[in-house]
Amino acid sequence: MAEAFFVESQIPEQKTIEGILFPAVLTPNPSLPLDRPQFLDAVRAHKPHLESLLRSSGAVLLRGFPVRSAADFDRAVDAFGYDELPYVGGAAPRTNVVGRVFTANESPPDQKIPFHHEMAQVPKFPAKLFFFCEEEPRAGGETPIVLSHFVYKRMREKFPEFVERLEKLGLIYTRVLGEGDDPSSPIGRGWQSTFLTKDKAVAEERCLVAMQFELSIVVGQCCRAARLGMKLEWTEDGVKTIMGPIPAIKFDETRGRKIWFNSMVAAYTGWKDARNDPVKAVTCGDGEPLPADLIDECLKILEEECVAIPWKQGDILLLDNLAVLHSRRSFEPPRRILASLCQ
Repeated sequence: MAEAFFVESQIPEQKTIEGILFPAVLTPNPSLPLDRPQFLDAVRAHKPHLESLLRSSGAVLLRGFPVRSAADFDRAVDAFGYDELPYVGGAAPRTNVVGRVFTANESPPDQKIPFHHEMAQVPKFPAKLFFFCEEEPRAGGETPIVLSHFVYKRMREKFPEFVERLEKLGLIYTRVLGEGDDPSSPIGRGWQSTFLTKDKAVAEERCLVAMQFELSIVVGQCCRAARLGMKLEWTEDGVKTIMGPIPAIKFDETRGRKIWFNSMVAAYTGWKDARNDPVKAVTCGDGEPLPADLIDECLKILEEECVAIPWKQGDILLLDNLAVLHSRRSFEPPRRILASLCQ
């Protein structure tokens, strides 16, 4: 049985929300021998149990298992059997480490990364995210998580007219990209790595305004194509990307509830660098600015409801991207968190 191998545990940072522990925490059974092959076999054999926990809680933390390196993490992600989602259209600077494993956002340690659903600003986004702590920070550096439907519920109660407007109009995201990556910025991914090409014509082909997504990126021997539904306006040294209007509120069909599926707070408070003004980075779907005081109130709700668990070396955190928003707190190095995006 899965329960004999994966023990459901409790840690002080967990919250009970609507009767469910958030996140679910699994540790090894101390009475059973454990090595990497056994762990990978257990993941494969007990995937239905793990997915059931993910469905009910929205997030699962695996702690204390024999995963020590990027290669170990790559094998663990592969054991779950999810298809990889290529990182096309995302804003964060990342580096491929091994296989389907990338660095998490490489922005400087003094910068916070606000709450967001991964790639909520593009039509095709990952269904699941894996994070792995290869090296725990000296201080700070947590990856706070919060349940999206609960944020929607609180925002709807407090600002019903605004939420109704968001549901009707959606959001427009605007970002200015340089040619190359800017590691000093949390949104510093250049257009060549964003669209995986150095050819402007190919970039435009991958950003046809038709709001559909077909993958066609070349990865090894595998060809996939990416039409992101994004408008491009070329400048002398880069490009302005305009995405939307796209929905700010989605319906989670698996759980039968509405979710706060957007990057509104992240864009408004965090999309700031030499090229970008965060106030202009996101607007209502009709182009009208968002109220600053409402953004502040939403940020307060996110912080009040979130769970922030200090990383331990070897931790694997699995998130349902439809259920959970995540962020990053500033930290004192060293810290190395790796990520993998799945369909």
